[in-house]
Amino acid sequence: MSEPKRSPSKLGDVLASVLKKAGLTDRVAQASVIPEWPALVGPQISEVTEPLTLQQDGTLVVMVKTHAWMQELTFLEPELLKSLNRDTSRPPVVKLRWMLRR
Repeated sequence: MSEPKRSPSKLGDVLASVLKKAGLTDRVAQASVIPEWPALVGPQISEVTEPLTLQQDGTLVVMVKTHAWMQELTFLEPELLKSLNRDTSRPPVVKLRWMLRR
């Protein structure tokens, strides 16, 4: 006797299951701030910045066009973190690390 045929699983369902089993669901949710960066920080800031990576400790590394902007963004960090962490369903970004684009 042959086994009953199963219908194919949706790729999104399979991926979600693999991420959950690997314990990466929260990290993926937290890293979603990277593609959402322009909407979260606004056009003026997104024009002079580029988020690169989210470190395991919750630090988001962001490239900045000029030293002057880096200094300004350092002062704005508390407000930016509030904006990035508005979605409370994902783990928060805890710190921003600014790097000058070379």
